Amino acid sequence: MEEANGATPLDPDERAGLKFPHIQTRGELDQVEQVNIQDGLLWLKKQSKQDVLSDIFIRRFHKEMLGEVWAWAGTYRKTEKNIGVAPEKIAVELQNLLDDVRYWIEHATYSAKEIGLRFHHRLVKIHLFPNGNGRHARIMTDVVLTKAMNERPIHWGDSVLQDAGKHREEYIAVLRQADAGNYQPLLEKFSMKE
Repeated sequence: MEEANGATPLDPDERAGLKFPHIQTRGELDQVEQVNIQDGLLWLKKQSKQDVLSDIFIRRFHKEMLGEVWAWAGTYRKTEKNIGVAPEKIAVELQNLLDDVRYWIEHATYSAKEIGLRFHHRLVKIHLFPNGNGRHARIMTDVVLTKAMNERPIHWGDSVLQDAGKHREEYIAVLRQADAGNYQPLLEKFSMKE
């Protein structure tokens, strides 16, 4: 029998570093994370002079968006996952990505939308943190577009943020196609906000 939406129990590995020991289910975790993410977005709005294309800013924002929930927020993962580069390669891969994005912006290598989506894809693929990578990468993509390029953010659609469903499956499918070097489905899936 399947668990009701949000009632899925968290296993001990998923709870490592959790600051709220009373939380037992995915739904409870989602609620406290959402409150913290809102706090992170408020912090983000106050940042006007920051270099958003820096390791320091990226880690600090993750800490602001999840630091009230997770002890390790803003700290690179130290273990292997089913996605992502080896933990010891995270800092180098992130710096390579940031250097690439600076180059793409400076030389108008791609459209703003494509720069944003290529950044998003690679940030997800690196998988910086133990948890919260997708949400962090979507918000950081919008930060790069709006603060580093003075462009509109991506229209992600609320359904992408859900844990299950057709839209999330499509989102993951287009990311996998980008893994193989085909960015066209990712570009077709998402548009920039009007």
